[in-house]
Formats: sequence, structure tokens, C-alpha cells
Amino acid sequence: MRLLIVGTLKGQLTTATKIAMDRGAAVTHAETIDQALAVLRGRGADLLMIEVALDIEDLVSRLELEHIHVPIVACGIENNARAAVDAIHAGAKEYIPLPPDPELIAAVLAAVADDSRDLIYRDDATAQVIKLATQIATSDASVLITGESGTGKEVLARYVHTRSNRSKKPFICVNCAAIPENLLESELFGHEKGAFTGAIARRIGKFEEATGGTLLLDEISEMDVRLQAKLLRAIQERIIDRVGGTRPVPVDIRIIATSNRNLAEAARNGTFREDLLFRLNVVNLKLPPLRERPADVIELAQYFVKKYSEVNGVALRPFSAEARKALSVHRWPGNVRELENTIHRAVLLTTGTEIGVDGILTPDGARLDQARSGPAAYAAQAAEQVTRTLVGRTVADVERDLILETLKHCLGNRTHAANILGISIRTLRNKLNEYTAGGVPVPPPGGGEIRGAA
Repeated sequence: MRLLIVGTLKGQLTTATKIAMDRGAAVTHAETIDQALAVLRGRGADLLMIEVALDIEDLVSRLELEHIHVPIVACGIENNARAAVDAIHAGAKEYIPLPPDPELIAAVLAAVADDSRDLIYRDDATAQVIKLATQIATSDASVLITGESGTGKEVLARYVHTRSNRSKKPFICVNCAAIPENLLESELFGHEKGAFTGAIARRIGKFEEATGGTLLLDEISEMDVRLQAKLLRAIQERIIDRVGGTRPVPVDIRIIATSNRNLAEAARNGTFREDLLFRLNVVNLKLPPLRERPADVIELAQYFVKKYSEVNGVALRPFSAEARKALSVHRWPGNVRELENTIHRAVLLTTGTEIGVDGILTPDGARLDQARSGPAAYAAQAAEQVTRTLVGRTVADVERDLILETLKHCLGNRTHAANILGISIRTLRNKLNEYTAGGVPVPPPGGGEIRGAA
């Protein structure tokens, strides 16, 4: 956990720093926002704790401009409600009054770092995977973790890191599916000042942030083939090239990758490099879906009940026999993520002395034991949802929304959006000019505020 503290905190800095370090955080101090940005560009951080008197709104806007993503917690002397509200409105995730309470800071650090997610299991199928993970944890071998979405692949990756010889160094996660392709290269490898529009200063990438530790490439199957070639070189030679850079930069990292797709099949189809797959797949940890490890369901459910009872300040209630049966027989297509959300709802909705089947509901309010389940049922539900969003709309309306949403995803990059849509850049520009003439807001090139010009 890398904590960056910004400001003087009026004499409370030493106390806050000591509490954070006692909780295992590596703390860096910056007195001004400019200094903080320099630290973030040069070494990154997992959490930024800033004095509420500083211009938080300015900091947030500058972070957005440089595409730097870090949670912000504001701190202020005493419990100033107005300052807390203003900080949250400016973009802070939380407000902590000072002098700092050790337990409060510990809770914030745990929530942001997400290190509190324990590896909970009882099923033999899971135990076999954990045994293999423990055996290979101390090596520097690349690891590929596969499994359906929501099975806990990132949790397992953290488990491997915390038991490795790199456990005291950073654990950096990059979601390859969540970052647009035109930004992912800079996110991974960093960039030099002036490398592209908006590159106002040198910034290191996730490879350099993770030096000495572990880099998790989440959903690596979504990475563009061109970037895969650059990633392969980085893994083989342990050197990277910043975007716009002229000299190679050495890195010392362990690579862990995850995927919910069959990468061998993707390699056969030409959407994933086979040589990269061989480099990543030194050890394969395959997490079974929750329906194939039934003994884990109740174990996880009891863990989530305890967790969310404490979070929401409600009494800890046991499951009824009927509730345990309903949980055990459900197919859990969303795996652990779906189970966690279901139990959270049950904790909030239950009013009796135990959690019964009446309190275990699906998102649409149906009892879990009476809800449709199985692949066919969920496919039907998805089809119904799509139909509801399309019926009554014209083809032109649907096309316009698709184009604009794709453009937003690409941060205004016309060329990238056209490639995704499968149309020429000229066709795209003609469509955008048409929308602008009709008064429809169009994202500007390179991102920023939506305006009425293509």
C-alpha cells in the first residue's frame, strides 16, 4: 500500500504517517499539489490523503487531464461538516477528521487497497488450486489465472503476491479491458513529455510502478495484438520503452495475468499471440466456477454475512436451514461476485432473528429459490432486457447512440472509434457533422467537455 500525503495537516502529519506505516503502508509526503503530481508521475500511489484546505477540485481536474487514477481522501482539523461536504463534491472519496483515529485510518487503507479480501474456501476443488498457488508463490515464474468472471481471480493473484519474495514491494493491477486501446500503451509503459497531445509531463507506467513487485494484467485477452508484441518484449528482455522515449528502461517485475476466455483458442483464431501465451502460461491456476465447488458457497456466504453485518452495524444473524439449501442449489452464474451482492442484500433486508429464504432475493426482488436459473434462463433475461431497450426506437437513433458511446469510450479518438465500428473515418466524420447540425452534443477529439462540433 503506497500512501501519498499532501499538505502539512497542521501538525497532525507525523501522527497520520505513523499510523499508516504501522498498518503496513509506504508513505510519501508532498507539501503542494504540484509536488504531489510530480510524485504520482514518477512513482505512483495507491491512495492520496490531502489536507482539505488545499484545492481538491483543481487536483481532481489535473489528475483527470493526465489520466491518473488514484482514490483521494480529504483530511481536516476537527469535524468540519461543510469542509467534508465540499471535499466530497470536489471528488474526494472520504473525509477523515483530525486528530486521526487509528482504526478509521486502518479501515480506509484496507478499503482502498482492497487487501482485506481474504481467500475463503472449503471445497476440495479450490484447495487443490490454492495448494499449487502456494507451491509456486516464491518463484518468479509468470502465472496465468483463468476462470469465469467473478470467480476470484484477482484475489488469488494477491494471494500469490503476498506469499512471494516480492510481498514487501508493490502489487499493481491493470484492467486491460477497462482502458481504451489508445491509452493502454501509455498506462503500461509510461510516456515522455510531448509524446502525444495531453502529455504535459513525463509519467512512468505500471511496469515501472511495479518494479521489485508484481504486475497483474487483468483480462489480458482484451489487449490489442500490437500491444501484445510490445508486452512480449518486456517480459522476455525485462526492458520497456516509454511512449515517445529514446532509451530502454530496465524493469524487475513478476507478471501475473488473468483471463475469462480460452487463450489457446484465441491464439488459434489469431486474436492472441501464441508466443505471448507460452511466456505467460508457465503456471496455470484454473479457478473452477462456484457451481463446481459447492462447499465454498456456505463458507463464503457466512463470511459475507459477518462482513456486511459489521459494515452496516446490524446484528449477526445465522442462516435458516431452508436458506442454506437455497444457497447451495443455486447455480450462481455470476460466481462469487453474485453471491456477495446477494448476501449483502440479505443482511440489509432481514428483520428477524435469522436469515431465511424470504430475505435472500435476486436483484429484481424474486426469491432465490423461486427465481429462474441456468444458462437458458439468464440468456432469456438478457434478451428481454435488450428487446426492452430497442423496441420503439428507430434504426437511426440506435446507430447514433452506438456511434457516440463508442466515441466516448475512445475518449474522442475518431480513428480508433471508426476502427471499432467497422466504418471509414470519412463516414464517421459525416455522421458526427450530421449530429452536430441537429444539435446533438459530440465528444471533441482527445476527450474533454462535450461540445457541439465534430
